[in-house]
Amino acid sequence: MSLTISREIRLVSRPTGIPSADNFALASTTLEPLEDQQVLVRNLYMSVDPYMRGRMNDRKSYVPPFELGKALDGAAVGEVVESRATGFKPGDAVSSTRGWREYFISSPKGLYPVSRDNQPLSVYLGALGMTGMTAWAGLNLVEVKQGDVIYISGAAGAVGNVAGQLGKFRGCRVIGSAGSTEKVKFLEECGFDAAFNYKSGPVLEQLQAAAPDGIDVYFDNVGGESLEAALSALRVHGRIIACGSISGYNDEKPGPGPTNLHNMITKRLTMKGLIVSDWLGQRAEFEKEVGGYFKTGRLINKETVVSGIEHAVEAFIGLFRGENVGKMVVKLGS
Repeated sequence: MSLTISREIRLVSRPTGIPSADNFALASTTLEPLEDQQVLVRNLYMSVDPYMRGRMNDRKSYVPPFELGKALDGAAVGEVVESRATGFKPGDAVSSTRGWREYFISSPKGLYPVSRDNQPLSVYLGALGMTGMTAWAGLNLVEVKQGDVIYISGAAGAVGNVAGQLGKFRGCRVIGSAGSTEKVKFLEECGFDAAFNYKSGPVLEQLQAAAPDGIDVYFDNVGGESLEAALSALRVHGRIIACGSISGYNDEKPGPGPTNLHNMITKRLTMKGLIVSDWLGQRAEFEKEVGGYFKTGRLINKETVVSGIEHAVEAFIGLFRGENVGKMVVKLGS
């Protein structure tokens, strides 16, 4: 039996500030023949996500840091090449957390079967994957309901655009901010009631113009100026979904907090942190609801696709330059 050669991306040094290509290396590894209850998978698509930046630092968080000299991990979707495990056969489509590599060997526990009925299969990294589930969980976290006015920062990203679309399906008024005219146009295509380019002027001024009577919910993917603006625009008893803070992920020193944090008290606001892994027990419910929207064509799944594992690092760094509209994915299969 021939051995499988797989290329993978390894972390070779810890970034300072924005990561560079020098922090990574493309390497080849040889996979051993399968043992009983093992499955060989060829990745077709892999995900690059902002949260991965935090795992490149050598400090404890809700997930362990990446190890130097080892292949990175992340969401991926692929197909079974060979199986010696019950329940899996060649050709089956599966999702996993073994991205950043072309092939890998897994136990059945590390694989999640997905249907080929949903195409492209990369949708399981976006609207029907962890980013889509993050959007869904965030709205449930603060009980978003019909009539709420929601502001979403980083709204043209993988989580933000789905959160906005799901908010519209719930009967909300949805406002989004993004970093280019192209992205603002995309938000309009997604059904957002208002959208603005945060680079065109102060966020608070643009948010107040879009929501002169204030907002009920802020879905925070950015932090920084957007969070401060939301704290001013939120109505009494408003809610904040603390999902991400990409504006500060590459800061070498912590930046100052919002100057108006006292609004948490005076407006009796609620701010809840969100980690999607806490919601995996409700994955079937998410897939039924959001999968239904996708199958009927109501939910848009927008992707920015980069081809080749050799370009995976460029795709990841591109997240922090705002180069993606929707979900950034790397296509590995032919």
